[in-house]
Amino acid sequence: MTTDREYVLQCSGLSKHYIQGEDEIAVISDISLDIRSGARVAIVGASGSGKTTLLNLLGGLDDPSDGSVRVMDVDLAPINESGRARLRNKYLGFVYQFHHLLGEFSALENVAMPLLIGKVPVSEARARANEVLTQVGLGHRCGHKPSELSGGERQRVAIARALVTRPACVLMDEPTGNLDPATAETVLSLLLKLNQELGISFVVVTHDSHVASQMESILSLENGTLIDVTTPIKSMSAAAIVDANSV
Repeated sequence: MTTDREYVLQCSGLSKHYIQGEDEIAVISDISLDIRSGARVAIVGASGSGKTTLLNLLGGLDDPSDGSVRVMDVDLAPINESGRARLRNKYLGFVYQFHHLLGEFSALENVAMPLLIGKVPVSEARARANEVLTQVGLGHRCGHKPSELSGGERQRVAIARALVTRPACVLMDEPTGNLDPATAETVLSLLLKLNQELGISFVVVTHDSHVASQMESILSLENGTLIDVTTPIKSMSAAAIVDANSV
């Protein structure tokens, strides 16, 4: 989806804490972030640092303890869950480490699902699903079920599903984390190509140093806050980045 809006996703003063017994556990603390149209942003950090929590807050899948999230300049706070679902369906795509495809449906049917949920006519939904599957190199696999596809093919179907609504921004949680290096490289090349051709913004949570290095901005989540580490990380060796993210 091309957009004339400068920012597709924004948060201000975003915080998330949980109550554990008598203790308050802070996971995210006073984060403000603006994602421009067409941006590529990586979020890195140690395991358990709250990266997935942040992604869920940005996507409106969880409510913050404080602060606000705006999607295409619409504040999520006053919107009920059905309204948020419609907003997500229209403007956001999601890709996870595990593909979460529906096993009983074909690749085409899985990709068409968000359109059908959005009340797009069946014939149009199938045509658009076929188009985006062809874009990700799987036009010849439309009729195959997930069990008949390789791991890389299943992840590409998941990416196609995230893109089929032509979203303004796609949120990705370890999209290459369950793939072998060669397949991960294929998926990364695909993401970069789609970012350039379609102008879709990508926010990618990753432990993969190579994936992070291909993003325009790299933000490290440390002690609940985001630190811009773009220049240091791009100048580090891959081994050093892996060590930094595994502590």
